[in-house]
Amino acid sequence: MSSYKYPDLRERQSNALAAKKALLEKFVTASNDPAAAERAAKRVAINEARLIRAAERETAKKAQKAEMAKQAARAAELQLQAQREAEKAAALIAAENAEREALLKAEQKASRDARYAARKAAKKERRRGY
Repeated sequence: MSSYKYPDLRERQSNALAAKKALLEKFVTASNDPAAAERAAKRVAINEARLIRAAERETAKKAQKAEMAKQAARAAELQLQAQREAEKAAALIAAENAEREALLKAEQKASRDARYAARKAAKKERRRGY
């Protein structure tokens, strides 16, 4: 059996240089490959399309938020208007109730005054005797 021959320094350096050149040649040919350039162009096109779609989604989101804000403002305006109308109706009802109460009190006072006047007249008649 023969023993393994250990390479000397110069041989190891030349082998390393050849390996580096082979690796460099592999990448140079890969970069010059038209299929690789086509794949890179497809990736760029896909990325650009993705960015365009993201921008469109963002624009749609902003438009939707603006529309929702507009609807919320309209709803708030309608609610405020309904609240004002309810307050007007409540004030009108309160005024009608106050007027009705005032009329009732006036009638009660007139009735009370009539009874008082009748008592006074009866008392006066009893004192005079006719």
